[in-house]
Amino acid sequence: MTTIQELFYEINNHLLEDQQPSAYLNEISKTKLFEVYPFNMLDKLKKTEQSLKHHPEGNVWNHTMLVIDEAAKVKDISKDKKVFMWAALLHDIGKPDTTMIRKGRITSYDHDKLGAELSVRFLSELTDDTAFVKKVSTLVRWHMQILFVVNNLPFADIKGMKKSIDINEVALFGFCDRMGRTHAEHDKEEENIKKFLEKCK
Repeated sequence: MTTIQELFYEINNHLLEDQQPSAYLNEISKTKLFEVYPFNMLDKLKKTEQSLKHHPEGNVWNHTMLVIDEAAKVKDISKDKKVFMWAALLHDIGKPDTTMIRKGRITSYDHDKLGAELSVRFLSELTDDTAFVKKVSTLVRWHMQILFVVNNLPFADIKGMKKSIDINEVALFGFCDRMGRTHAEHDKEEENIKKFLEKCK
């Protein structure tokens, strides 16, 4: 029987080596292993719906699978591809507990902040590498800043972000996040990343 630590290493290998890690993740997610803590935290993503206007691909799991495949294409550009790929898998882990309907709209305010905490809980069950865990949670924490900064939203915190993380990592990850949805427009998202980097200078 596969232990949760063995599953962690299996997932890690597929995240780092596969061109489309989603194929493996989709298969393993159908097993009873995803009923066991902490992997049940990922199983919740399948039950968490999103606004079809922004996420025509559907639930958070569908979006996450698209994001990890996008991340796999560019992971070698990242300063730490292991951190990058695990952040791709866990970036929306805060959505199940923050998603609600407000005025007829599906929202998930502060899922980035909660996600940073939950990613620590998740990974701490599987590895003693605290430096790795912190780096993943930090990227999860700041992954929404592309949207906030580009749209001049009050949640933008360029100073806090730059103290915590390399903005180029946030930009690279943010591009994968934006492309990880049905009908994403490559040129438009590239332009958003350029605007983000310019505003962060």
